[in-house]
Amino acid sequence: MKKIVILIVALLSASILSARGDLHLFDVDNKDSSITTKQIEKAFIDNGFGIGINSNMNKPFMIQFKKTSFKIYTLLTVYHKKLSFDLVKKYPDAGVFMPMGVGIYQSKQEDTLHVSLLTADAQAKILGFDDELIKSIEKEVLSVLNKTLPNAKHKFSEDSLKEKNPLVTKYELDLDGEDWVESRENVIMSLENGFDLYGFVAPSKLNVNENLKDSPYDFYETISICKLPVIYTVSKTRPEAGAFAPCSLMIYKKKDEDKIVLGFPAVHNWMSSAKVENKDAEAILLKAQKQFESILVEATE
Repeated sequence: MKKIVILIVALLSASILSARGDLHLFDVDNKDSSITTKQIEKAFIDNGFGIGINSNMNKPFMIQFKKTSFKIYTLLTVYHKKLSFDLVKKYPDAGVFMPMGVGIYQSKQEDTLHVSLLTADAQAKILGFDDELIKSIEKEVLSVLNKTLPNAKHKFSEDSLKEKNPLVTKYELDLDGEDWVESRENVIMSLENGFDLYGFVAPSKLNVNENLKDSPYDFYETISICKLPVIYTVSKTRPEAGAFAPCSLMIYKKKDEDKIVLGFPAVHNWMSSAKVENKDAEAILLKAQKQFESILVEATE
């Protein structure tokens, strides 16, 4: 009775693609370890942002893999308490960056702390649309980092790899007039079972809808999703890819539609924007993509 429809967000036309790389990169001396991720988190909070997670990955790296090459490897996710909600209200698919990732890392062999995050142009490319709100959020994020890391050198990553695969994957569950409340509960339960089955963790959730005035949605929420072997393997050669982890799974139902929509940014973004070319990293990313798609197929059957 329920029908699955798989939708793919189309890539933007070449006219809006940027010649610059897809990542902002900040490099700052941290020989004395005076700069901490807690300071960076506080700076975001003090400047109008909410925090999804601030996760020190070294601890789980050591527990599961018994080693780490990093002095600091932290996944921080943030969202602007006004602009991000305005964007999601206007464009449902913007939830895949609600919250957005900020990678913070420093290897044991260097004195430099690095911060990575997606550019507004890269987010527009992934989403398939552009809007001034995306640029406004970027401006606020960069303002926080520039004030917090005044001595940092700011640059862009290398030009991204060309990607033929879709950058956002979406699934729809047609309700056929059934009660959306019960259907939502069933979807969430199925997702949680799938996460357990394939070893994904969900470190945070965000009820977007409760922050929207005159919301066009019956419900809208995002779940942060991460898989430890993925980020561990990718970080060995492309630590800046922490800007993509954890990814945000959006789940929503518009009031004027009889369907539940789920979507997430595909791992092809990691390979394209962070130039992941290591074969082991590519393999584990593609495996995670396939597993995550299987979870969403099961949830929307």
